[in-house]
Amino acid sequence: MSQYRIPEIVYQRNSYVDKVIPFVGKQLIKAFTGQRRVGKSYLLFQVMKYIQEIDESATIIYINKEDLQFDSIKDYLDLENYVQNNRSKVGKTYIFIDEIQDVIEFERALRSLVLDSQIDLYCTGSNANLLSGELSTVLSGRFIEIPVFSLSFTEFLQFHKLDNTENSVDLYLKYGGLPYIIHLPLNDSVVFEYLKNIYTTIIYRDIVERFSIRNVRFLEQLTLFLANNIGSLFSAKSISDFLKSQQTKIAPNQVQTYLHHLTSAFLIHEVARFDIVGKRIFEIGEKYYFENLGIRNAIWGYRLEDKAKIIENVVYNHLRYLGYNVKIGVVNSEEIDFVCEKQGETLYIQVALVLEEQKTIEREFGNLLKVKDNYPKYVITRNGFEGNTYKGIPVIKLIDFLNWEANK
Repeated sequence: MSQYRIPEIVYQRNSYVDKVIPFVGKQLIKAFTGQRRVGKSYLLFQVMKYIQEIDESATIIYINKEDLQFDSIKDYLDLENYVQNNRSKVGKTYIFIDEIQDVIEFERALRSLVLDSQIDLYCTGSNANLLSGELSTVLSGRFIEIPVFSLSFTEFLQFHKLDNTENSVDLYLKYGGLPYIIHLPLNDSVVFEYLKNIYTTIIYRDIVERFSIRNVRFLEQLTLFLANNIGSLFSAKSISDFLKSQQTKIAPNQVQTYLHHLTSAFLIHEVARFDIVGKRIFEIGEKYYFENLGIRNAIWGYRLEDKAKIIENVVYNHLRYLGYNVKIGVVNSEEIDFVCEKQGETLYIQVALVLEEQKTIEREFGNLLKVKDNYPKYVITRNGFEGNTYKGIPVIKLIDFLNWEANK
């Protein structure tokens, strides 16, 4: 029995589905989390298709909280009743809930449903508190999170049927990786209008409505400020002091609250600083990067003077896609752009638009040389370098780095 319909065309993102397959049929909640429109719903469809293939008698219930036909499911009791009324009485029922944060106290229903060995649960959410707050409080040890990001560069090429060229990199840097733009002509007026509408939806549905924000104008000003200052080091107080100089008075604690809301909606990512020698996180001073560069460019503009910032942002995004936990490194008061950790291994990355001036070369490589361990170190630039290394540290062309896959 089936109570859903898979779209005829579902583009494959197997790197995510492969993470879920080992947990299919297990009494664990599988939660895809990420910014709106990054493709979480279609990942659910991929999992549904896989379940169909391994269990032809599977009962699948699909609830999409953005679909008005499910508007009657408003809270945890409605969700529980809907599932119990539509589940199979004889075999396993697979339940997929899209945008579950729109169900009031959803965690109470999931806590009950996950106890049933004949129910297999999957959900998506567009708010980081889905797991760090609501779910983790009552369902510790009973869920796994699969973070979903905008399309990687290789996925962008596959979705758009593009060749692996520098021109394709330019398109990727400009328009970002939201999957739906494959249905749009790749020109600024069309794509940026679509992305502005997605931005507005995130701001109003995932932040203003959810957190009862009153000062919407400041929230948008703050977002534009961050768009202009990608990769700059800030604290809530320094942002507050700057805005005060621009005749916008807002207390540091309120800035911090609004920053938290922006990160909760996955619009931006906050990256802490890490003392490489002392092995500790600095309490003050973070950097911010946009989850989707297309949205950033749509609201701020795609400007020539921002090329270095944009490249730094795309490198950060790709490192996250590759599964790294990323921090800003500090060694002897000097900065390493990214300290990346995965499965007990470390990677150090510096990012530079070009390596033409001697002082730039000495700075980028010199900072890496101050790190005395033997983990890999790279400098990534747009143009790369075809010659030898600099004292053993290789240069990687951006297009080559963006072709790294998760098993790298």
